[in-house]
Amino acid sequence: MELASTRKALLAHMNLSFFKRSGTVTVFLLSGLQGTPALSAAPAAVSCEAIPGLMSRFHEMHVAWREPSPELDKRFADLLLRRMDPGKVLLTQPEAEAFRAKALKLLADVRSGKCGTMGDLKSDQIRWHKDMETYVRGLASKPDLQIDKSIAVQVDPDEKDRPKTPAERDELRRRLVHFQLANYVSAGDALDEAKKKLVHRYELNVKRIGELDESDLKTSLLDAYAAAMDPHSSYLSGEELENFRISMDLSLEGIGAVLRSDAGYTIVEKVVPGGPADRQGELMAEDRIIAVSQESGESINVIDMALNDVVQLIRGKKGTKVHLTVLRQGTESRNFKIVLTRDAIDLKEQAAKLRWEKVERNGRVLNLAYLELPSFYGGRDRNSRQATDDVASLLKEVVAKKADGLVLDMAENSGGLLSAAVEISGYFLRSGAVVGVDGPPGPMKVLADTDDRVQYNGPLVVLTSRASASAAEIVAGAMKDYKRAIVVGDDHTFGKGTVQNMVDLPDGWGALKVTMAVFFRPGGQSTQAKGVESDIVVPSVFNRDDIGEKEQPYALEPRQVNAFLSPTANVNEPTKHWAPIAPDRVKALAAISAARVAKNKAFDEIRADLEKARRNAGTVRIAELLSDKADADKDKDKKKKDDDKITERGQEALEILADLVAGVGATTAAR
Repeated sequence: MELASTRKALLAHMNLSFFKRSGTVTVFLLSGLQGTPALSAAPAAVSCEAIPGLMSRFHEMHVAWREPSPELDKRFADLLLRRMDPGKVLLTQPEAEAFRAKALKLLADVRSGKCGTMGDLKSDQIRWHKDMETYVRGLASKPDLQIDKSIAVQVDPDEKDRPKTPAERDELRRRLVHFQLANYVSAGDALDEAKKKLVHRYELNVKRIGELDESDLKTSLLDAYAAAMDPHSSYLSGEELENFRISMDLSLEGIGAVLRSDAGYTIVEKVVPGGPADRQGELMAEDRIIAVSQESGESINVIDMALNDVVQLIRGKKGTKVHLTVLRQGTESRNFKIVLTRDAIDLKEQAAKLRWEKVERNGRVLNLAYLELPSFYGGRDRNSRQATDDVASLLKEVVAKKADGLVLDMAENSGGLLSAAVEISGYFLRSGAVVGVDGPPGPMKVLADTDDRVQYNGPLVVLTSRASASAAEIVAGAMKDYKRAIVVGDDHTFGKGTVQNMVDLPDGWGALKVTMAVFFRPGGQSTQAKGVESDIVVPSVFNRDDIGEKEQPYALEPRQVNAFLSPTANVNEPTKHWAPIAPDRVKALAAISAARVAKNKAFDEIRADLEKARRNAGTVRIAELLSDKADADKDKDKKKKDDDKITERGQEALEILADLVAGVGATTAAR
């Protein structure tokens, strides 16, 4: 999240890595460039002599890597290898070690202003991919080749070892080819046609790499060096930066999804509330998009395709349709087609909502408010819709209707404006520190609520999950540290606790995106990597090991500073005082909740699905891909999403709130 409170800053956060060619990146899908000026002449490529200075600029500004080190150099070599051979099917272990040594030598040369050996990088890639193309062509040309349904493929490269010998590599390649053919066949192609398409795809890989020029290689090198520092630092070339700036002027139109690229797959990071994908109801987080087609056109396989190229296939005019072939991993692996109509994001659907629920406790019917906040939206134009205004208005209703308690649901909050997170935190406190932002040259800047009003001072439960993004973590962290609320949800929130700034470069050389600061909660803990831990853990589909900042390559470690809690957050005034929640009370409520959850069959199903997904750990079985169960399972998932009711975790949050309001467990806590 950027340190700015404008719509442009929000779009910058959502689009910042839009044009990266490889690695783990994020993109918010927008419509085509309608109504925008044509691109000017391509900016000049960065010179070889300038690269050492740009590397130094990263170090000058980065919050952690203040100077070069052998460890960072090793990361660079490992990351370059990961990006060039994401599936671990091109190089054996000895070949990979030789490449790492060559990458370190290249880095040393570039630091000295010598780029002569950079061309070897391109030559190596062409040679590797030609070898792969030859293998695929040879296997696919066998007339008796049939898809081996007994094969299981590991699609997560972190879960598999690199082959030690050419024979082991060929076996990995064989399994991969059968998996790729199964994807084509399950999408509707006959086997012979699938073989032709697969061979052509590898031909295009060789052609694409052959078309890379020196500026592409420099961009890849600089970006890999930045990403070795942390997953959110990067380099944008002049051309990428110009495209990025144009993208920020577009309306929020497209399919409404945040994507990332990892190990050759285009993966759904989030489905944006109010977008076409959200309204259609089928696309889910962690789905892999493996093919794309237009209303009338051939299905194009996008595995191993650069993220920007995948984006170009998916984006388009409002009202047109795009067909996605999706690979979903869970209790079983399956793929299926989704048809989405490109459209504008419906801000009404993305806005805060309030509903009322009745829960009985000890013979008393409690009137509980449930406020869902999907994001911290807003813009520099105060006439535009603001999360702060909407939440303030809904809290007035909560008070006017004399709610016995409130659940603030941020379990699928996609983040947004830092200023909105600080202001909304202040609605539940009198005044004082909400979040600290610390980075060189210092000292730490504390952002505080300066309004001594308390919009709501009653019992409060904050619902989170591993999908809760930075701004939601700031609110949840402040509520937890001040003992203002009970935090309920997954074991912890996402954990992106860093701040990135864009630094423009001269001469059309692009820009550096640098992680320059870290967020801290009032209690002194950073939200980085570990997020905000729940007081009471409730099972959800997001509580998976592959979701969270700490799972990103080279994520920064969490930090600690001295607490900066403000004594003015709570005062003994009837309209401003709120009741702090003691740790013993939280412990007692957690025990009561655990007993209730243990009896709930819906939570049993969630736990069973999560456990099976953990055991699968990225394994895809071809027999499951070719099964006819996919459509039935997809429809079942969609039906669950279409139900307009509070989720099981939301219902349990209400039960916990009811326990808090009614004093259930208070005697145990006191004892």
